[in-house]
Amino acid sequence: MTVAASRIMTQQNQMPPTDGAPVTTVRLQNIAQSYGQSAALMAAVEVGMFTAISKGAGTYEEVAKALDIHPTNAERLMVMLCATGLLEKAQGRHRNAPDVERFLVEGSPGYMGPWITFTKPQWNEWGRLGEHIRTRELKVMGAIETFTVADARRYHNATYSIGMGAGRRFVRQVDLAGRKRIMDIGGGSGAYCIVAAKEHAGISAVVLDLPVVCEVTREFIAENGVADRVEAQACDFTRDPFPAGCDVAIMASNLPMYSREIIAAVIRKAHDALLPGGEMHLIGETTNDERTGPWGPAYWGLGQAIGDSLGLAHSEADVIGYFRAAGFADVGVHEFIAGSLSRIAGTKAK
Repeated sequence: MTVAASRIMTQQNQMPPTDGAPVTTVRLQNIAQSYGQSAALMAAVEVGMFTAISKGAGTYEEVAKALDIHPTNAERLMVMLCATGLLEKAQGRHRNAPDVERFLVEGSPGYMGPWITFTKPQWNEWGRLGEHIRTRELKVMGAIETFTVADARRYHNATYSIGMGAGRRFVRQVDLAGRKRIMDIGGGSGAYCIVAAKEHAGISAVVLDLPVVCEVTREFIAENGVADRVEAQACDFTRDPFPAGCDVAIMASNLPMYSREIIAAVIRKAHDALLPGGEMHLIGETTNDERTGPWGPAYWGLGQAIGDSLGLAHSEADVIGYFRAAGFADVGVHEFIAGSLSRIAGTKAK
């Protein structure tokens, strides 16, 4: 989630006053209508509004001309974007908020527009959430069970840019010096392995994912020029064995997609497959131990209902328990992205 999006959710989810002030319906109405904020953000990305503003369009009329839209529609959208903190206004002119300027201007190195619209195909199904909640027949992997190559390409084209950023963050946080081979469990685009191979000449890696995903993974690997040391191997990690000979295991950003039983089994299987002294890092959308937040992990956990999967939001305490039950030592939690992702790590005994 972007900083601005996090700010939006914090504002709209403020708890009702407890200091004697009147209790009103405002908070409830804001939450009920917050889909309008999501729609405004996605629409601004789709029409290129943030890019136009970055290039100097600062008034309703200037933005309307740059985007070839009606000035009234430019004004409507820009007012909402100001209300959500995505645009700032001074002396009659608009500018992008700092995170918007960094991540939502097309052509910039950190551009993540495809990620912002990534969940849009689920829009109608979120409107049917009540029906999904009543579903009693849940599947191990939900919608992913029927993924096609086209689905995988759309999915990972959207996640690739932020995946590469996460991969760079990972190699800054984790000392991989002396490590030889990584297995990335459900590695998708292969971003973590690609970055690790580029940073460490002595490292090779294998990305484990479904056959249709591996076709797309190989494209990203080739594009980055590391096909001599990074491979994609077809693997349903909920059932298939893991390769031997790895001294690092990574599992990133797929935690809420699976049940407690499956995650525990995967971590145990990774422990058994790792070389003695090997380490595992799970980068996941974890809630606090009381399971009362943050908002992002709770959202991804609830989102699994849309695909009728068995996935849910796991707490940091849950994941620590999986690691310890699998036999890992020195298990610890490290902040990866505040309010969004934690990195839980452990070491296999030598």
